[in-house]
Amino acid sequence: MAKLIQKGSKKPTVRTGAVKVTKAKKSETVKKYKRILLKLSGEALAGEGGGYNEEEIARIAAQVKKIIQGGTDVGIVIGGGNIWRGKSNLQIDRPKSDSIGMLATVMNCIYVSEHFRAAGIKTAIFTPWPVSTFTEVFSKDKANEYFAEGRAVFFAGGTGHPYFSTDTGVVLRAMEMDADVILAAKNIDGVYDSDPGKNPDAKKFKKISIHEVVERKLGVIDLTASALLDEHQIPMRIFALKEKNSIVKALGTRFNGTDVTVNK
Repeated sequence: MAKLIQKGSKKPTVRTGAVKVTKAKKSETVKKYKRILLKLSGEALAGEGGGYNEEEIARIAAQVKKIIQGGTDVGIVIGGGNIWRGKSNLQIDRPKSDSIGMLATVMNCIYVSEHFRAAGIKTAIFTPWPVSTFTEVFSKDKANEYFAEGRAVFFAGGTGHPYFSTDTGVVLRAMEMDADVILAAKNIDGVYDSDPGKNPDAKKFKKISIHEVVERKLGVIDLTASALLDEHQIPMRIFALKEKNSIVKALGTRFNGTDVTVNK
């Protein structure tokens, strides 16, 4: 029989135990970039005893995979400083020395690309000139096709010419590929007013314009790259690669590096 409830009386309630309500964890990413160019320092990929830091590369791959799955295109430029720096050897003709450095970036891209593939990321590698069957000669149209397929696209070999650093190379590719921002992952966690390795009181900038970087000769990127950033209004975010989830954080509000602005 149905239980009768007198008018004015309270309906019986059933206690099911307290339910703890928690706020949803704030996402580390804020999807506002359609396409990014990620610049990785060659030195940051180096192992302590030479070779490569495979654990670091695996962490990079996991972050890039997450970013691509979130709908952002990821292009990658890698320096060659862990193998060779063109201008550091005065005993070799500079163009030849720079050629060795450009080939070092190709080696780095092939190596990191294979780790990406092992992590389930489709990849493609472009160079400014033919490298047998190892890479493809750069084509904007082909790169856009690969981005549409969800691939991580590597741009190796710098500009293809001596006397230009990979700083200039990454800005050039960012311009050509219509990137929204350049993310520069380095051994240092941002831009300082002096060398923090030599000056314990060095001040870190949360935000600084590319004009001030040049005027104060802070050496963040070379002058050619700085001029291109300014002319084409491409912002850059500089941060420490080794910070946990640093690349993902560089896309959102938890960014802990330096914003290099280009607004006039």
